[in-house]
Amino acid sequence: MAETKLNADERLDTPGRLRGWRFGGVDGDAFGRFSEWVARVMGSPAFIIWMTVFIIVWIVLNSTIFDLDPAPSFIMLTLLLSVEAAYSAPLILLAQSRQEQRDRAALAEDRRVAAQSRADTDYLAREIAALRQSVGEVATRDFVRSEVRDVIRVELREQLRELLSELDRRLEPEDDAASTKP
Repeated sequence: MAETKLNADERLDTPGRLRGWRFGGVDGDAFGRFSEWVARVMGSPAFIIWMTVFIIVWIVLNSTIFDLDPAPSFIMLTLLLSVEAAYSAPLILLAQSRQEQRDRAALAEDRRVAAQSRADTDYLAREIAALRQSVGEVATRDFVRSEVRDVIRVELREQLRELLSELDRRLEPEDDAASTKP
C-alpha cells in the first residue's frame, strides 16, 4: 500500500487552522457596543416597567378577549420570555466582559500613574533633603552679622589699645616734666 503525503490541514494528529463558520462583515467592536446598549436598556427601570405592563396586558387580553394563549399555562408568553432571556443573557455577559476589560486597562493606567507619582515624590523628597543639607552648610544672614560684629569688636579693641598707648606715650613727657618742677 502506497503511503500518501498529507498536508498539515488534512492530518488529524497536528493542529490545523481554525475551522468553522465566521461572520464576514460583523465588526466585533460594533457588536460589543450593541451588547452594551442592550444591557443598558434592559437594566433600566423603564424597561422593567414596560415589560411588566406588557406581561399584565398579555395575561388580561388572553384571559378575556383573545384565546391565542390559554389562561392557565400561557405557553406563548413563557416562550417569548425564554427567548428574550436566551438572547439578553449572552449580550449582558459580553457587555460585562467589555466593561471588565476597560476597568482593567484603567486600573493598569492608574497603577502606572501612581508609580510615576511615587517616583516623582521620592525624587523631590531626596532633592529637598539635599537642599536642606547644603543650606545647613551655607552661612546665614544672622551668622554673618555676628561674625562681622565680632571682627569689628576685635579691630576696634586693637585700635583703641593703640590709641591709648599712643596717648600714654604723648602724655608721659608732660608728666615727667611736671613731676621734676617742685
